[in-house]
Amino acid sequence: MLRVGLTGGIGSGKSTIAPLFAMRGVPIIDTDEIAHNLTEPGQEAFIEIVRIFGDKILDEGLRINRDKLRERVFDNADDRRRLENILHPRIRAIVREKLAALEAAYVIVVVPLLVESGFTDLVDRVLVVDTFENVQIQRTTARTGLSEPEIRKIMSAQATRAQRLQQANDVIENNADRKHLESEVERMHQWYQSLATTAR
Repeated sequence: MLRVGLTGGIGSGKSTIAPLFAMRGVPIIDTDEIAHNLTEPGQEAFIEIVRIFGDKILDEGLRINRDKLRERVFDNADDRRRLENILHPRIRAIVREKLAALEAAYVIVVVPLLVESGFTDLVDRVLVVDTFENVQIQRTTARTGLSEPEIRKIMSAQATRAQRLQQANDVIENNADRKHLESEVERMHQWYQSLATTAR
């Protein structure tokens, strides 16, 4: 089974593209979704995060306030590493389990920080969603309400466009409309099916 890692910077369109592959019957493993589940109350990772970062990161319902946690780790590289050390080994283990349980021509593994986190060993090919910086900012502002300085702070903690493209085996450009994006996904779908067939 061909394992394709889908990655891209904030606002690049990963969460739009993954469902387009799913509509074509392709299994999707989303590491953001895994991380979300790991940080639910009662989970080991939740307990460890609260122990290290304190209950100030919790909301009124005693769940992790992701905005507060994000602000803290983006302002402090050591805190970011601590959080990654809690989550990344657990995420990797779950991704491996899910991959082992799948039977398909190919699978899309969505990893926003694929290049930064060293998850490339979990995939055979890296598919980068490439987007102009100004488009990333516009989309993220519209979706989250974050200000441009806040978005730029997040972007500065991520790999640059050049770094991601250097790691890419395949690229989808997402600077145009939905129709263009759907044609790009279909193009890659056909390509991955052909690669998977050849590899058998």
